[in-house]
Amino acid sequence: MVGIRPIRTEEDCEAALARIADLMDALSRPQGQIEDPDHAERVELDVLTVLVEDYESKTVAMGFPTAIDAIEFRMDQAGLTRRDLAPFIGSPAKVSEVLSGKRAITMSMARALHRHLGIPADVLLQEPGASLPDAIPHVEWTRFPLKALAKAGWIPDLPKLADRAEEIVSGLMERAGGRQHLASAVMYRKNDHRRVNAKTDDYALRAWCLYVMAKARERRLDAQYQRGTVTQEFLREVAVLSTSEDGPRRARDFLASHGLAFEFVRHLPKTHLDGAALRLPDGRPVVGLTLRYDRIDNFWFTLLHELAHVGLHLDECADEAGFVDDHSLRGMETGAGSSQELDADRWAQDALIPPDLWGKGLALDSVSPMAVIELAAEARVHPAVVAGRVRHERGNYRLLSQFVGTGGVRRQFAE
Repeated sequence: MVGIRPIRTEEDCEAALARIADLMDALSRPQGQIEDPDHAERVELDVLTVLVEDYESKTVAMGFPTAIDAIEFRMDQAGLTRRDLAPFIGSPAKVSEVLSGKRAITMSMARALHRHLGIPADVLLQEPGASLPDAIPHVEWTRFPLKALAKAGWIPDLPKLADRAEEIVSGLMERAGGRQHLASAVMYRKNDHRRVNAKTDDYALRAWCLYVMAKARERRLDAQYQRGTVTQEFLREVAVLSTSEDGPRRARDFLASHGLAFEFVRHLPKTHLDGAALRLPDGRPVVGLTLRYDRIDNFWFTLLHELAHVGLHLDECADEAGFVDDHSLRGMETGAGSSQELDADRWAQDALIPPDLWGKGLALDSVSPMAVIELAAEARVHPAVVAGRVRHERGNYRLLSQFVGTGGVRRQFAE
């Protein structure tokens, strides 16, 4: 059964109605006719129907006017014309579209209509008891990659997304832990704690982080994270899992058993991203990976690097919002944050191949396949780990390509 969430907004309701239509269509076909009332699709249909009915009964309660009715009533009351609404809604064309129901009322419009015309917030939002969230300065909602988010299925694919940018992205923020927390200055400030490509679209990067956090909150973990769990010894336990063919899945389960959320979410265009170490509003750390380079060596280094950020930095600083990393920039950092990235690099490298073993010089003095296999066996890691480090330190990514395991990770997280 597809994950079902409470219906709190009109967008939630529209998405639920679309899903109900799909389910009814599927169950009405000869091959889809299922009599079992406990079948997953029938249960989902029943639950969604109850949720929609409950939402509509609250929203369209007797005496609860539509937003357009309320605006027109206030116009009659105050003797206003459509032209008078332009300062609150926009151009005369937008006023006409809103009053005809062709354009949704945006959050900024609702704030202006509430502030200047006194129309109740819950009427404008069509949600009894609701209040308008405060505007967040310096956030340009339409700069979020709304079409890409809708295409990926992260937000509802609704008409005129740009008009509803604030409420749609705010919905994603609520799923990730709360609009006020995640849209605060902490999340949006520039900082040195990021390996970020100069070509990165900052709003696409934020959207990716929000979706990772939303997935992490929706995933139930049996254990509660204890601060101080992630040590170098802990990272070494994770590194040894690389020897198993299903090591990446085992790593996810191992982290979950310690209250650490791990999420694989493909990168968005213009994010240039390998991974991130983030913190949920409740304090729980989350590691997110994009696997944009679907290689075994890349997976293990990125995972351990982000875990190192948890142990070294998130656990040590309660105000730290998180780290995002483009590892193609590895070693190129300058500024105050570079030491944190280098420390995380060292923790990851030493956990994957203990310094005393790497110090023997086998991997650097000889790049023969046998030398890679022998060092990997001694270090108890996948040969891709050894090959990846040789390639990085020599700056030659044509070396040992037969070992790095291209195409061996994403399929393990197919859902």
